[in-house]
Amino acid sequence: MKDSKKEIISWALYDWANSAFATTVMAAFFPIFFSQYWSYGGNSATSTFFLGLGNSIESFIVAVSAPVLGAIADRGSYRKKLLILFAFLGAVMTSALCWVAMGMWQLAMVFYIAANIGFAGANTLYDSLLPSVASERKVDFVSSLGYSLGYIGGGLLFLLNVIMYLFPGVFGLADEIAAVKISFLMVGIWWIVFTFPLILFVKEPEGEKLSLKTAIRDGFGAVRKTLSSLRNLRNTALFLVAYWCYIDGVDTIIRMATDYGTALGFSSSSLIVALLITQFVAFPSALFYSFFGHKIGIKRALLVAIIGYVVIACFGFFMTNETQFYILAVCIGLFQGGIQALSRSYYTRLIPEEQASQFYGFFNMLGKFAAIIGPLLLGIVTLITGEQRYGILSLILLFAVGGVLLHKVDEQGAESDLKAFRSAE
Repeated sequence: MKDSKKEIISWALYDWANSAFATTVMAAFFPIFFSQYWSYGGNSATSTFFLGLGNSIESFIVAVSAPVLGAIADRGSYRKKLLILFAFLGAVMTSALCWVAMGMWQLAMVFYIAANIGFAGANTLYDSLLPSVASERKVDFVSSLGYSLGYIGGGLLFLLNVIMYLFPGVFGLADEIAAVKISFLMVGIWWIVFTFPLILFVKEPEGEKLSLKTAIRDGFGAVRKTLSSLRNLRNTALFLVAYWCYIDGVDTIIRMATDYGTALGFSSSSLIVALLITQFVAFPSALFYSFFGHKIGIKRALLVAIIGYVVIACFGFFMTNETQFYILAVCIGLFQGGIQALSRSYYTRLIPEEQASQFYGFFNMLGKFAAIIGPLLLGIVTLITGEQRYGILSLILLFAVGGVLLHKVDEQGAESDLKAFRSAE
């Protein structure tokens, strides 16, 4: 039954589980450790290029596999099983970073790419469970609840990891390097432990009980069928392209912010403080944005967030000191959770629930294809100009195009599209 409190909380706790990877690893310690420890002896522009390249490789792998993964999950009722598989892959590969020695940036990048594949693959299945957990009346709140729990959960573990980093002796650790390595291990354990509520209490949506082999075969056929059906679901397709554009800028800022701050000469401690600010501002902001969206309309709230990110990109270009970096962190926290949560819940209104996994596969595919362009663009512009600022400024174009396309999405037209789609099935 939808709107069960136990299922909603158990579902939302997976955001609490995997957000530790997004904060401690992806946004904070991996970029810093990659440039200062694993890539020791290289210059910052080259390190930025390889970090952007690694993110792009991971994004490409996930992007091309996400729709097929979603279709397989729908065909054989494998959403939870595949989610668990990818979550454990991410957790184990994250833990493995604990044992990568100085200078071994190639091995660190391999583990990081594998962990990101686990993180993103599991998220595709996690997102697809949302329509079966929450009714349309509650879907915006439940989506926002997931993101807000993710910010507070990821923030709490990150806070502990930061204290370990600043005071390693208190925890019986030799130095900051040991603290960061143990943090990678802790994230892996945290991720596994808080995945169990979803495993135990969230039901697999009803569907065909096909063998895995048959589900894989039918899954490839379903992808072709979904691509064909998107020609008739005009507003769904239009939203996906809009999302592709604006989420590119959002993901690039999330992934590359600490590397950008490092290049501007900010201290590691100031970068970490800024990330903590973002986490704890984003926690209430994600919930508030759900309320804000219902007051002015979900699409209008998304457009406000896109405008907010244009301002953030401009501010980042002119930023010169750590105080401004803290202000930037507050601004990102105000909009980050809102634009992610409402994009996810808005999309549920535009797709057939019975094919949620494969449609969310396309949703995550476009997000990942966008993440190929953003980090790589930032890395190439940085390598050519020697200045990270110009890469940040280039993101404005992506937000502008995404905002214009989102403005053209017609929700009433989308309902008509879905009725016609179901009639034709």
